[in-house]
Amino acid sequence: MLRVATFNVNGIRATQKRGFERWLAARECDVVALQEVRCPVPMLPDGVFGQYHLTYDAGQLAGRNGVAVLTREQPIDVRSWGAGVLVRAPGDGHVEEREPGRTDQMARELKAFATEGRYVEVDLADAPLTVASLYLPKGGTSAELQAKYGNGRTEPDGGAKYERKMRFLAGFARHLTRARKAAAAQGREFLVLGDFNIAHTELDLKNWRSAKNSEGFLPEEREWFSGLLSPRTLVDVVRRLHPDEQGPYSWWSWMGGAFERDTGWRIDYHLATPRLARTAVMGGTDREASYQERMSDHAPVVVDYDFG
Repeated sequence: MLRVATFNVNGIRATQKRGFERWLAARECDVVALQEVRCPVPMLPDGVFGQYHLTYDAGQLAGRNGVAVLTREQPIDVRSWGAGVLVRAPGDGHVEEREPGRTDQMARELKAFATEGRYVEVDLADAPLTVASLYLPKGGTSAELQAKYGNGRTEPDGGAKYERKMRFLAGFARHLTRARKAAAAQGREFLVLGDFNIAHTELDLKNWRSAKNSEGFLPEEREWFSGLLSPRTLVDVVRRLHPDEQGPYSWWSWMGGAFERDTGWRIDYHLATPRLARTAVMGGTDREASYQERMSDHAPVVVDYDFG
């Protein structure tokens, strides 16, 4: 059995204080993908990742982003987009700085994101599997929607964040195809984990009617997400396990009683190649029992695969 989790920690130093180490030890995952680690390498808390090997692309934006994969054994290979990646053994073990990725091999739309700490990929040593951790840009609304409805709590930007996200989506769809095919060529399944900042269907957020003109639930974002999925490419594993269930949500605002009312969004995913997806036997969200026990504005999404 292979237990795999994805968790947007919204700052590992803050999440550590709220119980991350206890959760990590108790869940006994084999692989954990993290997003928004938001910590320079020299400031990573001592011992926070226990006995796991760490693969970490911190990016070059101070206090922002940062993606990681924790594994039981050191990966056979790791890949990032451009900022370089840290590979570190547990405790005081071996530390290795891998060279930056080659941006000339990236989709052209992704080159502007290469040093932002948004994607890292590892080949597991103990299973024929490639695992990627993704933090996809939140984005915004288009200039047309801003002119018609305003821009919520943020200042209008003429659709700049929207256009930036659309460029990322265009390039990332091609990147996933390449990564999936590269894994298959090596006899590996492929699994991309992370915060996609998109709720795919009406089952994936509580207040979907009022969110139709909001970033994360725009028709073009949902259409893009649909284009990733098929019985021959990638499968939304948690939705496969819970086909008709509302949620299970993975993100709730800190404000307005959203957590207590379970007014959430499902934006954190396991997207797996079909053969791997068929081995999933159990999965869902580790939703804390109370607001006071929350580790992050996201909750871990954990799946058990009968694979290895």
